[in-house]
Amino acid sequence: MNQVPLQADVVVIGSGSAGLVAALTAAEGGAKVIVFEKERSPGGTSNFFEGTFAVESAMQREKYITYSRDEAFKNIMEFSHWLANPRLVRAIVNESGATIGWLQQQGVVFTEATINMPDSPLTYHVVKGKGEAVVKALMTKAKEKGVIVRLASPVKKIVKQGDRIAGVIAEADGEDIVVRAGAVIIASGGYANNAEWIKKYTGFDLNVNLVPVGNVDKMGDGIRMAWELGAAEAGKSLLEFYRVGPIAPEFAMAGEIEWAVVQPDLWVDPKGVRFCDEAVAFFDSSVGNVAAKYKEGYTYSIFNDAAVQRMLTRGIDKNVVIGVPPGSKPGDFYRNINTALDRGTSEIFAAETVEELAGKMGVDPAVLKATVDEYNAFCDKRHDDLFAKDPKYLYAIRSPKYYAVKARTVFLGTMGGIKINEKTEVVDKKDAVIPGLYATGFDAGGMYGDTYSIKGASGLSSAFAMNSGRLAGKNALKFIGK
Repeated sequence: MNQVPLQADVVVIGSGSAGLVAALTAAEGGAKVIVFEKERSPGGTSNFFEGTFAVESAMQREKYITYSRDEAFKNIMEFSHWLANPRLVRAIVNESGATIGWLQQQGVVFTEATINMPDSPLTYHVVKGKGEAVVKALMTKAKEKGVIVRLASPVKKIVKQGDRIAGVIAEADGEDIVVRAGAVIIASGGYANNAEWIKKYTGFDLNVNLVPVGNVDKMGDGIRMAWELGAAEAGKSLLEFYRVGPIAPEFAMAGEIEWAVVQPDLWVDPKGVRFCDEAVAFFDSSVGNVAAKYKEGYTYSIFNDAAVQRMLTRGIDKNVVIGVPPGSKPGDFYRNINTALDRGTSEIFAAETVEELAGKMGVDPAVLKATVDEYNAFCDKRHDDLFAKDPKYLYAIRSPKYYAVKARTVFLGTMGGIKINEKTEVVDKKDAVIPGLYATGFDAGGMYGDTYSIKGASGLSSAFAMNSGRLAGKNALKFIGK
């Protein structure tokens, strides 16, 4: 194992995509860089993303995709009601196309520029091997450039001398060490696993009515250390919400049950009342937001055998992941759902009547029956008088067998905490820069307004991580004079 020097130009806290991109960018400019990662393996949540947002990339130009940086900027800002930091948004959007090319130079392979929403710009750059391949490529290149990556080595404090950052105190091999550095880049991944902060800042009870997906030991370390130095707060209460199928222990892999859950059929709240136009299924932010209104932590997807047969014959309408596009046909749905029912699951219910289904769900049978009857009437006349759902997704639910599956409210990460400017420099409560301190990815606020931006920007969380990492690496180089 490499010995940690007592002196570095740049210290990076965290080895996710934001931290590794920042570290490699700084190392390419000639900086001596150390990355501290508190987990025993690198990457964290970044190992799981499928693709990333970008505009005006070479891949898009080759496909005659004309969606521009100007259009992307305007759409993101309008989606956020101009609550996002416009200079930061512009910087990330402008950097995004070049970052795809830079990642390709590091060995990352992108298979296509596509989208996972109807009638939307093709901005989603799909990664071969998912985020895990990105982490592996960046780790390889970073080490080739002399970056020292210390795993199982948490940073405990950022050191400041006068008004400038002076380094960090980290724990390595069970001992505290002081590493002097001219710049520190925070990329610790937010606070998704900090139950106290989740309750304090969002009102949810972690793992009770809100479940983190793909996050491990994200306690807000970087955010806390920045706040201790006087950093201002931004976006600390924002979560990247989503709605998924069964997540009880017996559903480590929900498989094709999830396909049915996410289709735009009939969705009801914990009392059995319809609560949205289910065609929001195609737009992740809206899906998450409508689900998050219910503090029980779940809603239900209601469907019947006719809906299953529709999936089997014509395929699904809404994709689950990029590898399962619309039109895909489930092959093992009945086997999966019957196995779950045989095991006595409390996540899935089946019945011969709507009233019987309601009883198993624990809702008032009269309420659920009224909901289904009203919905079926809308389907019969091909107009949704309540939520104006597109008629092509109006299918009556009138014959057995009837199914209800709990769709849990989950989140993919926290989306802020530390206030930064367009250079990713951390600023204090008077908007003055804290010299030498930078924040990226899920630790940094300002990229979003009051919700995760999706309009023309699918894959923005991974894009914000990597592009803020690029900006932090570049600006740290300038700061230290490299």
